[in-house]
Amino acid sequence: MAGIVVTRHPALVEYLRQHGYLDGDVEVREHVTAEDVRGRDVIGVLPLHLAAEAASVTEVPLAVTPDMRGRELTLAEVERIAGHPRRYVVRVVEEEP
Repeated sequence: MAGIVVTRHPALVEYLRQHGYLDGDVEVREHVTAEDVRGRDVIGVLPLHLAAEAASVTEVPLAVTPDMRGRELTLAEVERIAGHPRRYVVRVVEEEP
C-alpha cells in the first residue's frame, strides 16, 4: 500500500506491519522533503504543501491523550488509540486573478 511511511513512532510502524498495511521493506522516515514524497503513496501525517506532492496520504488517526504527548508510544498504546486509516488526495488549487 505505502511507498513510504513518515512517522517518528516505531510502535506505529509495528502496528502497520501487524495489521497488514505494509508489505516488504517499505521505507520509513521521520522527516521528508517534497522530493521524497512526490508521486508516492504515503502513510503518515504531512503538511499540506507536502501532501499535495504525494499521490495519496493515508493517516492512521491516533487519539493521543495529554499524558502521551512528547514521549514514545508503546505498541499497546497505539493498538488502543489507533483509529481506522483514512486515505486522502490533496491537490493545489490556484486562485484565478
